[in-house]
Amino acid sequence: MTVRDALSARAPAGLRDRRGRMLHDLRISVMDRCNFRCPYCMPRETFHETYRFLASRERLAFEEIVRLARLLVHLGVRKLRLTGGEPLLRPNLTDLIGDLTGIPGIEDVALTTNGTLLAKYACELHAAGLKRVTVSLDSLDPQVFLRMSGGFGGLEETLNGIEQARRAGLGPIKINAVVQRGVNDHTVLELLERFRGTGVIVRFIEYMDVGNRNHWQRDAVVPSRELLARIGARWPLEPRQPAYRGEVAERYVFTDGGGEIGFISSVTQPFCGDCTRARLSSDGVLYTCLFATHGTPLRDRLRSGASDDELLDALRGVWRERTDNYSEQRQGPLADENAHKVEMFYIGG
Repeated sequence: MTVRDALSARAPAGLRDRRGRMLHDLRISVMDRCNFRCPYCMPRETFHETYRFLASRERLAFEEIVRLARLLVHLGVRKLRLTGGEPLLRPNLTDLIGDLTGIPGIEDVALTTNGTLLAKYACELHAAGLKRVTVSLDSLDPQVFLRMSGGFGGLEETLNGIEQARRAGLGPIKINAVVQRGVNDHTVLELLERFRGTGVIVRFIEYMDVGNRNHWQRDAVVPSRELLARIGARWPLEPRQPAYRGEVAERYVFTDGGGEIGFISSVTQPFCGDCTRARLSSDGVLYTCLFATHGTPLRDRLRSGASDDELLDALRGVWRERTDNYSEQRQGPLADENAHKVEMFYIGG
């Protein structure tokens, strides 16, 4: 029996950090590049034509990603999400999905995308074993969409991608909309109107201070409670219990049977206490918080011959020492909103 087989055969360790939070979810950024320049993620004035993104050799190879995923399963990971940048820009991504879905212990593999390439790859992704997709779509208004994508088109491509994903069986499909006051908050009801009754779940995300380049201002945040009241005045809603501990979205259903919506409220209702997520950047740095100021480089260890046991010790140590609770700190006097934080595009949000 190989070391990997032995690891897969063992029971999960139930690894907990210093606040008692178990490791359960891994978000894997496979690509730092994107074909959008959303101002809240990759503002165009910074990520311009001459910006240096990672070279191919600097990104983790698929075999390296799979190796780390196998090890993290031994430590408790059960859910994987592939992110970017835009993950569908990574060549042969379906090969990676096929390998990840074959790892014993993995219960769910999903992907987050802006949807512009989804129509092209939806059937292939499903055939490779992908179960679900989340599509970033901030508005159905063409001018607002153009502004929030950084001057790029693609609204019709994104909508077509959602439809092709539905036909391919990638469901339930979720839509993530980042809501900014004075930018797209007036288009929220239109977005819901489009997808009510279709089985697509729309989730509204409070505008967050991820990284240091998106010019975040607190007064641009639209609290989820405000959106809930606005939506409820149009369509009555009922709350639903979380599907599992650590679920980030607060869930509601339309009382008329029109489906489900969700709210992700990191700014006004922090959920740090139940966070079970680790994040792996495309160049192999492990982060334990979306708002992290530093991470643990793993790529060089992988390429210098580190054994599985050595890597397990490193991964175990990182999670056990984890104390992250930035969103809670943001509410208090110790908050440092200007701290140098990792950028969203780099670890996939």
